[in-house]
Amino acid sequence: MLLLQDVAIRIIEGYLRSTGHSDVRPSNGRDALGGRGVDLTYVNQGATRSVKVKPDPYFGLDRMKVADRELAFYRADASAFAFEAVANAATREPGWMFESVADDLYYYFVAIPQPEDEVRALMNEPDEVFFSELAVERDELVILPMRQTREWFELHFEDYTPRPVMLGGASAWYRLVPRTDIERSMPGIVHAGSVFGRIG
Repeated sequence: MLLLQDVAIRIIEGYLRSTGHSDVRPSNGRDALGGRGVDLTYVNQGATRSVKVKPDPYFGLDRMKVADRELAFYRADASAFAFEAVANAATREPGWMFESVADDLYYYFVAIPQPEDEVRALMNEPDEVFFSELAVERDELVILPMRQTREWFELHFEDYTPRPVMLGGASAWYRLVPRTDIERSMPGIVHAGSVFGRIG
C-alpha cells in the first residue's frame, strides 16, 4: 500500500499543476516540509495549502479483475472512506485522522488493473511515460476539510467497527465509514470527480 500512496501523490501533484496551482511540493515524509501528516503543499491565489493524500483501491467494478490476486490496486468498490484511527497497534500511536495538520484531506478512490511490479516500474519513469502507461480504469477525488472531518470523526468513530491493516510492517487500525454518512452530514466537501484523465 505504500507504493499506492506514492502513486496517488504523484497523480495529485500532476492534477494540481494541470489545474493552475503553483509551487506543488511533495513532503516525502519530512515533517519540516509541511507538518505531521502532510503529503504535499501547493500555492493557490497566493495562499499555501497543505494536503494529506489518502488513496483507496476499493473502487473496482469488474469482478474478474477484483478476483485477480495479481491486481493489488483493484479491489471491489466499498463505497466507504477508510480513516486511520491508530497508526501502530503496538505503540498505540494515533492515526493520521487525529494527528494530521493538513488543511485538506484529498481522498483518492482509484482502481488500477495492473500488477504491482508494473506500477512500481512506472514510478521510475518520467511523467510522460508514467501518465501515459499507468492503467487507471476508474478514479474519483473527494476533497474534505481536514479540521471539520476530524471533528466529525472524533464524535462518531466509535460507531464503526475497527479493521486491522498492515502498513510497512506495522499493524494499523482503520474505521470504514460509509460515504453517505459523511457526505450527508458535513458541509464543505468538494467532489472533484475523475482527475487522472485531466492531467496534461
